[in-house]
Amino acid sequence: MQIHLIAAIAQNNAIGKDNQLLWHIKDDLQLFKKTTLNNVLIMGRKSYESIGRPLPKRTNVVITRKRDYQPEGVMVFNSLNQAFDHFRKTEFEVFVIGGGEIYRQSLDDAHVLHISHVDVSVEEADTFFPKVKWEEWKVVEEQSYDRSEVNDYAFTYKQYVKK
Repeated sequence: MQIHLIAAIAQNNAIGKDNQLLWHIKDDLQLFKKTTLNNVLIMGRKSYESIGRPLPKRTNVVITRKRDYQPEGVMVFNSLNQAFDHFRKTEFEVFVIGGGEIYRQSLDDAHVLHISHVDVSVEEADTFFPKVKWEEWKVVEEQSYDRSEVNDYAFTYKQYVKK
């Protein structure tokens, strides 16, 4: 099992406000879909509820402390470690997709980061990606996208592997 974190982050590490994304960036959403298809997605309960449904063609996993939480079409675990243990001996690629606390808990275990660095700073955000020691990571793929009619902001997608 390899653990991947995938996120779109602003220049100030902002990733959300009021349980919603901060932007609409179609090219980033397409990258997310292409990268995560046929794999395992791990997310916190609030992230799942903001999406509103299981994402198709992926195993959707929700982390929550709520013991009676069981939406249809998802696996539920009460801790991130329980979820990791469940998939540890499998060939699945596991993608942590948020929110902020789930990213914080999983960063040290991650093997790969898929980060879309969005060309904006969002001061009113209330959810942030954790601080990364970038010197511990090596860029293995990079692609830039311009602001356009389908992208609210320009961004650069980078795939990092742990050194």
